[in-house]
Amino acid sequence: MSAAATRPVVAIDGPGGVGKTTVSRGVARTLGFQSLDTGAFYRAAALLVRLHRIEPEDEAAVAAVLAGADLDYRDGAMFVEGVDVSAAIRTETITAASSRLAPLPGLRMVLVNRQRAWVDARGGRAVVEGRDIGTVVFPDAAVKVYLDAPPRVRARRRAGETSTTLREVATQLGKRDRLDSTRATSPLTPARGAVAIDTSALTADEVIARVLELCRSRGVEPAGHPAERQDRAGD
Repeated sequence: MSAAATRPVVAIDGPGGVGKTTVSRGVARTLGFQSLDTGAFYRAAALLVRLHRIEPEDEAAVAAVLAGADLDYRDGAMFVEGVDVSAAIRTETITAASSRLAPLPGLRMVLVNRQRAWVDARGGRAVVEGRDIGTVVFPDAAVKVYLDAPPRVRARRRAGETSTTLREVATQLGKRDRLDSTRATSPLTPARGAVAIDTSALTADEVIARVLELCRSRGVEPAGHPAERQDRAGD
């Protein structure tokens, strides 16, 4: 059975400010798949670490708290112990804290397992965005995409979404880029076989259309499509 038939995951990787969330949700909506923002798990982890007053460098304590935590992502919202924390995890404080936690191998192992279980529970029919989806979380994904854009373009987009100045956003993105690309565990890099798309001169709809065309070429059909129903019957 083909990779698309067994686990038609669409992996979308890339740095901040390239439009991963918008594109992922648009692709998922068209395919009738679920979308998963894996970054929300790291932000939720940062929130838990702060609530439990754990030092981010104490990797064992961080992993222990996460191992027993009730984390759930549904309908674009992140829940911790049944409470919607979607707004709480988007503060600048939590964003900075999640960047400090992200390089920890123990933390990543716990969260990667959670993300895989989330996708498996949905039959593998998911569009998953992050920074190591095609390289680590789902290296066997049927479709791998790497979105990118020049730093100045990404900073301008991100600044338009917040009240932070362009200079501050550019500094934050540059720091995050360095952390993500140089960390020893799961560094940000295009996955083998990933199709790179420069989003700087494209609208979100144009990027979504390109990803959907790639899905079609790789045999990833919309949920409910005759070929997809036949594949499910053979699972």
